[in-house]
Amino acid sequence: MAILLNDGGHHRHLMPLTHTRPVGALRPGILTLADAWWRLTELPVGYRTEAYLAAKYPAPEDHDLRREVYGGLIPTPDVVGAVLDLSPGEVLVANGRPIAFCLDGSAVPSEEDWHTPPGFLRRLDFTGEALRIERPWHLFQLCGRALVNDFALLTDGRRSQSISAFNTVVGDPNLLFVEEGAKVEASVLNTSTGPIYIARNAEVMEGCLVRGPFALGEGSVLKMGARVYGPTAIGPGCKVGGEVSNSVVQGNSNKAHDGFLGNSVLGEWCNLGADTNTSNLKNTYGHVKVWSEPERALVDTGLQFCGLVMGDHAKCGINTMFNTGTVVGVAANVFGAGFPPKHIPSFTWGGAEGLTEHLLGRALGTAARVMERRGVALGPVDEQLLEHVFRATAPDRG
Repeated sequence: MAILLNDGGHHRHLMPLTHTRPVGALRPGILTLADAWWRLTELPVGYRTEAYLAAKYPAPEDHDLRREVYGGLIPTPDVVGAVLDLSPGEVLVANGRPIAFCLDGSAVPSEEDWHTPPGFLRRLDFTGEALRIERPWHLFQLCGRALVNDFALLTDGRRSQSISAFNTVVGDPNLLFVEEGAKVEASVLNTSTGPIYIARNAEVMEGCLVRGPFALGEGSVLKMGARVYGPTAIGPGCKVGGEVSNSVVQGNSNKAHDGFLGNSVLGEWCNLGADTNTSNLKNTYGHVKVWSEPERALVDTGLQFCGLVMGDHAKCGINTMFNTGTVVGVAANVFGAGFPPKHIPSFTWGGAEGLTEHLLGRALGTAARVMERRGVALGPVDEQLLEHVFRATAPDRG
């Protein structure tokens, strides 16, 4: 028996984040969706994703019986229980749309099946809350729910490492959990608005002000004087400073200096230059529109607050100013005065004064050096993945 997290055709609407990972590998909270499913089910978990991603994100070995689950479904206990209760030939439906199939043999749900339940399967309606990530901004919108779920899962029955008396904890101290090897010093941690989780070998430097729900991933650093408003999730291997509000960083990315990041999502291996600022609110207080790659147009998020979405390996120079709802593609390099365009395609170079192609060889060289600093090699699988994204996004660069 196995869990297969199926992109369900929604990966296109989650680009640029899903150019380089399946939907189920996204991290809305402490854990990736796949890790959360594995911890809750103790079953092998894999991915049903694009062919070029399968080498890095494989499916588990063949299983006679498997549950194909929409990869962007947040695994709450109620949802997991309903999925595990499925029998072969059944489909679990929430609000008229499938969220999971129980299949045996070689049957595979089509993209259309994820929109309309097939008539030959027995339909079971899930009446609980089904939280689905289908657009990039859903990551920061659902971050708080994911953090609360992950916190409960990771800390149940365990004791937190103690922190020194030079820190101030506001709220319930039981909602602060500090893993072994983590350091927290001379900071204010407020759990009255949600739990705070500090992962193994992470560090909260002196003078930080943190309001939950908040997570700091393994080996990550919250630099001196940082101000963080939850819900915010920082993945592993990051350095974060300045002011951050309701944002999600997938991992191995830096926003190490002053500047504001709000209602935003950063991929992996990103770097924001000193004093980079994101606008997350229009002067008109109207809804923010965001570029959609499959629709090749700006789409209405329905949100008043929406900042930056940045794909993996993207960078920006010092004093960069991002407008509301800016989307920066994979391996883009943004710099220069003024506001850059709201849509910066993958593998582009420049800013407000114009964009040119970021040559593949140069981009791979930068990626290799950045990853090497974290002790990670840019291997052949990663190179082939980025080469595919470079070719696939060529039309966006005109």
